[in-house]
Amino acid sequence: MRRLQRALGSPYTVSRHALRELDDADVLRLFRSGRLQLAYTDTGAFAQSQARWILKQARQGIFLQDVGGLMKWMTAIVGTLAMNVCWAQAAESFRPASTNVWDAQYPRVDDAGRVQVRVKAPEASKVKLNFWSGPKVDMQKQPDGFWMVTTEPLVPGLHYYTVVIDGADVADPGSHAFFGGSRHASAVEIPEPGSTYYSIQDVPHGQVREVWYASKVTGTWRHALVYLPPGYDSQTKTRHPVLYLQHGGGEDETGWVRQGHANFILDNLIAARRAEPMIVVMAYGYARRAGESPPDMSAVAFGSPAMLKAMQDMASTFEDDVTQALIPFIDRTFRTLTDRDNRAMAGLSMGGMQTFHITLKHLDLFSHIGGFSGAGGLLTAGGGKFDPATDYNGVFADAGAFRNKVHVLWLGVGTAESERFRIGIRGLHESLNAAGIEHVYVESQGTDHEWQTWRRALNDFAPRLFKSRKART
Repeated sequence: MRRLQRALGSPYTVSRHALRELDDADVLRLFRSGRLQLAYTDTGAFAQSQARWILKQARQGIFLQDVGGLMKWMTAIVGTLAMNVCWAQAAESFRPASTNVWDAQYPRVDDAGRVQVRVKAPEASKVKLNFWSGPKVDMQKQPDGFWMVTTEPLVPGLHYYTVVIDGADVADPGSHAFFGGSRHASAVEIPEPGSTYYSIQDVPHGQVREVWYASKVTGTWRHALVYLPPGYDSQTKTRHPVLYLQHGGGEDETGWVRQGHANFILDNLIAARRAEPMIVVMAYGYARRAGESPPDMSAVAFGSPAMLKAMQDMASTFEDDVTQALIPFIDRTFRTLTDRDNRAMAGLSMGGMQTFHITLKHLDLFSHIGGFSGAGGLLTAGGGKFDPATDYNGVFADAGAFRNKVHVLWLGVGTAESERFRIGIRGLHESLNAAGIEHVYVESQGTDHEWQTWRRALNDFAPRLFKSRKART
């Protein structure tokens, strides 16, 4: 402190020689007051950088050794303090993301949808933030060994991301892990202003249970999650309709609960009497027949005949698993209504294609069908036009007969999704219209091939289920 007093000298002069004696700690003392402790807050790194810049200018003699020079120096300090007050106020608007692990302060989000990510990597030379469907930005190293960045505003919804540390793609330890893209990854939730339909509310809640069932089709034990509506355990004489709800490619049976919040969506709809109390089954969508070895797909091009055959084989195996193993297990284990009028199936992306593949071949089992950003046959090589007279063994050929069998046929897509999804699903919608097939078509405004699209889809689809007179009885 004495060095600082000597450097300042009289109130009117600052000695360039004395300034050379100051270290950074001395300068930081100039930035401290009774209300601001900038050296010990998240804004400390910013204050330190500004203080060092001022000190460097003074040491080089850029500030004159007179009253004017001193005033310029103090003005610079005051200006820096003001900027840091603004910085601190802005930082206060950020709050820990709902997707964080317990008590983690980062990542953080603000009302504008910006995200702050902070990770510790003191020995790293380069760290980058990689949002899978968003910004890829360099992070800035802080004096304490942490790296930090604030993104531009992101659209509402769940955003997968990783952190690339010196070329290694890793998860953020501050975030929960979510299974997507065929791996566990970090994610951050950007709240949608005014939307509460997929968040937990003060209403009666159902339960999500884990089940394992033996499948002779695959020769393995298979895993599923089952949502039971509020009151299931106490209302022991009540039976319920069932929705089979499938995940997308690269995800698994946990996705609809962990990423999609399907249980909260159903809780809120049921509490508002907008949806019938129902059981929802979420099963693992990948399947291989007993005794079969996995095909080598390392050199197979996307959309090639070999890839399409592998997809068709998996779809056929999953079809048999659902119809021969899963449905019988669910009907034995839970109090279900077992007729076709009380059974629905829907899915997102790959799950939507599986839904069309299974339900339209088994209308003796299903009467409600939903495709969220996916429907059967839309992504096959060549993109052949849908023919209602012949596709799916001609189930669409007679519009009246189809209407008597299928109570709900639902299609949806996000307006920001890639062209192949938008054109394919809109094309199916137009073909169904031309064939006189009654159906529901919904576009999710401003959303991509992402969970916000599929949350909205489920929120629209579920209230339409099991409303027919037959289903109610």
